[in-house]
Amino acid sequence: MTMEVKDSGSVVLTAYHPHSPARIPGMEQSFVQDIPPSHSPTSRKSLPRCRRINRMLSNEPAPPPAFSRSNSQASMDSTSMEDFWCEVESIKESSEDRPEEATLLEFKPADEGELEAEWLQDVGLSTLISGAEEEDGQALLSTLTRTQAAAVQKRYNTYTQTLRKKNKHTVRDVRDIFGTNDSSPTFETVPVSPVPSNGIQLPGQKPVWKSVSSNSCLDCGLDKGSPSVTEELSYEVSFSESITVLPKTPEWPKNQRFKKEDSALPKFIVRKSRFGLTEVGDLSPEDMKKIRYLSLIELTAFYDALGVELKRNRAERVRGRENGLFGVPLTILLENDQKKVPGIKVPLIFQKLLLKLEETGLETEGILRVPGSASRVKNLHQELEAKFYEDTFDWDQVRNNDAAGLLKMFIRELPSPLFTVEYLPAFITLVEKISKIKLQLQALHLLIMLLPEANRDTAKAFLQFLKKVVANEGKNKMNLWNVSMIVAPNLFIYKGKRANQQAMQAAATTAHIVRLLIRYQDILWTVPCFLISQVRKMNEAAMNNSKRQLMFDKGVRKLLRRKTMERERPERPEGAVTFPPYLQSDIPEGVIRVYAPLHSKVSMAIQLNSQTKAKDILARFHCENSRSSSQNMRGQIQSLHEIGGNIGQHCLDPDAYMLDVYRANPQAEWVIKPKAS
Repeated sequence: MTMEVKDSGSVVLTAYHPHSPARIPGMEQSFVQDIPPSHSPTSRKSLPRCRRINRMLSNEPAPPPAFSRSNSQASMDSTSMEDFWCEVESIKESSEDRPEEATLLEFKPADEGELEAEWLQDVGLSTLISGAEEEDGQALLSTLTRTQAAAVQKRYNTYTQTLRKKNKHTVRDVRDIFGTNDSSPTFETVPVSPVPSNGIQLPGQKPVWKSVSSNSCLDCGLDKGSPSVTEELSYEVSFSESITVLPKTPEWPKNQRFKKEDSALPKFIVRKSRFGLTEVGDLSPEDMKKIRYLSLIELTAFYDALGVELKRNRAERVRGRENGLFGVPLTILLENDQKKVPGIKVPLIFQKLLLKLEETGLETEGILRVPGSASRVKNLHQELEAKFYEDTFDWDQVRNNDAAGLLKMFIRELPSPLFTVEYLPAFITLVEKISKIKLQLQALHLLIMLLPEANRDTAKAFLQFLKKVVANEGKNKMNLWNVSMIVAPNLFIYKGKRANQQAMQAAATTAHIVRLLIRYQDILWTVPCFLISQVRKMNEAAMNNSKRQLMFDKGVRKLLRRKTMERERPERPEGAVTFPPYLQSDIPEGVIRVYAPLHSKVSMAIQLNSQTKAKDILARFHCENSRSSSQNMRGQIQSLHEIGGNIGQHCLDPDAYMLDVYRANPQAEWVIKPKAS
């Protein structure tokens, strides 16, 4: 059974760039919204229902959108989207008696120049607006690929042209900033060449792939035996650059369809290079901030390369509750929870609801789909608000369907959507304007990298739970498409004052997005290595700038001269104090000193060879300390970390080949400690 959706142009989403770039012929697919006849707005019986949904989405009444159905469309059965609309109706009913907790503090329409200025600030290039010569901005610009630089230049040119039209103030020409004399200024870019997964380009070295084995690749797709196409994903070259080198293909079908069967989704494999894979939690917060900068630049360049308009809502300031459980901003909720449990990354109430459902509800037939009692859910909500933090709430009284209702209520009542107001239009666009699943997944990957830490960690916990629900389909009768239809309206119908009045048109689109999020989540939490490469280069550029500044400091120069003289002194006389080896800086090539503060043997020099892996070093320390292991490390999973040099902190994949990592960052320190949870 297939489903095709036509872009009727009636999905009202705030466009980020008013003027869309030239589109690649045939790249834009045509959709016809797949809505059962019983819910079609062309049906007289369904008009009141559509109006009720519209009133739920906006305080102002709006005429129902017009839908059309292609004659050639292979219609789905009348209940294909029934779960989605039942969930929308359930949301409406549950919200009728609840006051609006969140208050919009600020909203005003923005012109093109203001939107471009916000974009430059969001990618860490506020220096282009302020005119200040900040090292971070210059370091970021020095790492950009050709397509990324073109995306930045396009937004900066639009910003400056808008300011000149307004005659606000004198605007610096891009040629003055980047030192170019050509009439068509360009940014200096990084050469486009494959980048190995360590995150840094090694001269003359080609990526080396391991043979396929159970641990040599990240496998996301269908269960074994399912009929599906297997595709390999590459993180070696940026997504936008790979678009520019794709061979020209005939015009894509105008009525591109996507199927709702699980078997229709391709199986993707990301093979581990000699540097392993890096998850979002494996990098330091400082480096993840740079990943977010680069992800937005890359996402913009990616959409530009596809000829697709990147739509983005203007950031809103929303005031939610400052205490309690429901309707509280994630950051405030985590701040309150961290006073009880330091270092927690997912709100306690959300964790408890997930735990309750995982322990008793995964095999419940119709879990998530079958609503709980509205009155019971209301009473449980009030009781949780009063008793949760006092640890007096009785979880045994909570039925599984009621717990599922509370879980969806928590997500729905966040003052800002889990996937953020700014990028909700970009999520919709990636399906409506991009037909290939692989390209959709790449865009989705970058959007996940853009999420704030609190949103990303909460979304990860939620998607992991949904994956478990689908895995129990045999007992709970909830397959991937069922779960996606139920979850979609809770994630993508934004209840704010700027809610999209025709969001109901995106029913199949949003369900497909949730399906991609659940199916390919293991890939989505992996940081593309080309982004890590750019972070390393940013850090190296910042270090080089700092070194140049230090050279102008007279005091430092005197200190360097004195240190040089000390090195040239003759050998110490017999009896002089000699420092132990682990305090000496002169370590032979290919030898690293690994520190393990929690082990009884805290330091060890290890000679690396081409086959030494991170897990081999961990095993050696474990063997040396097995008899006298520290009480502090018992029960903890230890990992090898790369710290300093051209990276902040990097928890290494156990399968990473250490000689390759060492050569990529010879100035790093190597520390064994527990992996951050």
